[in-house]
Amino acid sequence: MAYSFDAKKVTAQVVDWVKNHFAETASPETKAVIGISGGKDSSVTAAICVKALGKDRVIGVLMPQGEQADISYSRLLVDTLGIKSYTVNIGDTVRTFMGELGKHMEPSNQAIVNTPARIRMTTLYAVAATVGGRVANTCNLSEDWVGYSTKYGDAAGDFSPLSELTVTEVLQIGEELGLPNELVHKVPIDGLCGKTDEENLGFTYAMLDTYIRGLDDLRAHPEIKEKIDRLHKANLHKLRLIPKFELK
Repeated sequence: MAYSFDAKKVTAQVVDWVKNHFAETASPETKAVIGISGGKDSSVTAAICVKALGKDRVIGVLMPQGEQADISYSRLLVDTLGIKSYTVNIGDTVRTFMGELGKHMEPSNQAIVNTPARIRMTTLYAVAATVGGRVANTCNLSEDWVGYSTKYGDAAGDFSPLSELTVTEVLQIGEELGLPNELVHKVPIDGLCGKTDEENLGFTYAMLDTYIRGLDDLRAHPEIKEKIDRLHKANLHKLRLIPKFELK
């Protein structure tokens, strides 16, 4: 039987999952803390949490690095959902840290790209610790599949509503939740190196999603299949617990 996706049904299921998760593991005052980028993942995650917990228990954190050209999308989401938000600019923190590191070594491109994501996650946990909250992981299955996330950066979090949903499915849930079209269908960009997700990856999410769900074996695109399989294998460590020595 071919795979099919019922957006209405899954939306209700994920809202119930968040509601039950908080009911079973947290106090009635515990809040969901979400880094708001203005893209589909943070928008859909925030909307799910509002439906599950109520807007008074959802806090959005905007974290521009200096000037952010598309921060209006983040503000649109906050206004649309009516949630409390804070803006914490990480620009000075990133510059100070990289300046200190630069006194000892030339930071690699990977360090330059990944450090802001880790500082953002540090910011989210500081906010959560202050307001009594749990940090939402906003990664989706497509990103996780090929490791398109930063370990201990956006790959971290206390609960993950979207990690079993592909980009295509997240878009459908966003539409089901009635979010503004410009948020759901905003061109995904990492906000760190200036390129879109698909430019960085070298293939479209549509191709990746059909491959993940077994709807296309990519036989017509062997080079893309090889790249997806290689990225998946190389990045599995991001999804697993830290390997540990086990005392016999």
